[in-house]
Amino acid sequence: MILVGVYSYGIAYIELEYLHLTSKSKVSNVGMIHSLLGFVLSLLLVFRTNTAYDRWWEGRKLWGKLVNDTRNFAIKINLILGDDVQTAKQIARLLKFFPHFLAKHLSKESTRLALDEDYSEIEKSLKHHGPSEIVILLTHKLNHLKKEGKISDIQMVYLDTQLSGFLDVCGGCERIKNTPIPYSYSSFVKKFIILYVLALPIAYVINIGLFMVPLTVFVYYVLMSLELIAEEIEDPFNNDENDIPMEAIAQNIERNVHQILG
Repeated sequence: MILVGVYSYGIAYIELEYLHLTSKSKVSNVGMIHSLLGFVLSLLLVFRTNTAYDRWWEGRKLWGKLVNDTRNFAIKINLILGDDVQTAKQIARLLKFFPHFLAKHLSKESTRLALDEDYSEIEKSLKHHGPSEIVILLTHKLNHLKKEGKISDIQMVYLDTQLSGFLDVCGGCERIKNTPIPYSYSSFVKKFIILYVLALPIAYVINIGLFMVPLTVFVYYVLMSLELIAEEIEDPFNNDENDIPMEAIAQNIERNVHQILG
């Protein structure tokens, strides 16, 4: 912004003090072209920010779905198992870990979560895709209960559907994570903003005068801020300040499961 201000003052000095240009000079015609470019730039920025926000909002909806799915799964298990508290706690133990492993799986920098000793024990046994392997462990547990006659065929069907929902959430998040907005597009928008701002004092300083210097800085601040906001939220799983609070949601899921299954 300081460099843009210095540049704008330099253009103002050259046009007003050195070249002595006036509003009747031919350079004033640049303003018409600049206005048309401003309309095109506004469309690009709207599309850019909307695309980035759609990615953030879709990720938030997927994590909201995970909250509902885990709650529904825990309620069904609680009703099915009844007084079998020990088995319910074993399933709850795995169910609590799923959102934490998913958050870790989606984060750029994997951070160890100090949940309890069980977390470290399970983490050592998961060598590849943590969320999928948690679902595999839950599926094995449900199949074992089915063989023991504690779960009927019909109950197994809707519990299996619920488990598939967990992986649907994981797959949706991975699609957002692994398909970034093309670099060429975001790079083009930045270049367009810079060229637009550089042309701004050239087109209007002969009409507005030195007031064009702070105005150019302000326009640059607004346009580049929109681009940076879009860049900040387009990948919602980096654990940054403006990203989806995955760990907070995971802890909420953990509390819900604990309240239902213990």
